[in-house]
Amino acid sequence: MTSPPLFPWRLILASASPRRRQLLQGLDLPVEITSVDVDETPPAGMPNDAVAEHLARVKAEAWSGTLAPDQVLVTADTTVVIGDVLLNKPADAADARSMLGQLAGRTHRVITGVCLRTAQGMTSFADTTEVTFAPLTAAEIAYYVERYSPLDKAGAYGVQDWIGYVAVERIDGSFYTVMGLPLHRVYKALKELDTPAM
Repeated sequence: MTSPPLFPWRLILASASPRRRQLLQGLDLPVEITSVDVDETPPAGMPNDAVAEHLARVKAEAWSGTLAPDQVLVTADTTVVIGDVLLNKPADAADARSMLGQLAGRTHRVITGVCLRTAQGMTSFADTTEVTFAPLTAAEIAYYVERYSPLDKAGAYGVQDWIGYVAVERIDGSFYTVMGLPLHRVYKALKELDTPAM
């Protein structure tokens, strides 16, 4: 006999990220995949730490579908901040190498913003994790960029692949925030939503 889901929610993930899809499916709730295209340029003057949550809300607002009472649209955005520099997705391989050169041997912040939209309204939050990289040689950086082509990732790296294995010395916070979806926060927020009226 199969256990019923803990919540009555059906989730819709508006993301092209296979990593977010894999993570969200781990909550054992029905997940439907959709997409949304937005301009990911942050407003001028916005604090770096606020960008991820802002873009998650922009994505939720841009989605044009209709939500049933028991559906939750999930949108997310991840940014990397090193010092006072915001690193989004690299423009090309050279930009990716430059970003990884900035991260090598230093500690940076990974911020993932999430927005949950229901038929009743929206709620959003951001979670921050600090990641410390070991020093990396130019050859190691070039190898990673050429072999893994991390152009779709904030800060030009995926913590779950080769660069994470060899370069990540320390993580202070949630590993899943670095992967792109802070599941502990998503789960808590789902529990706090009003039960849908069916």
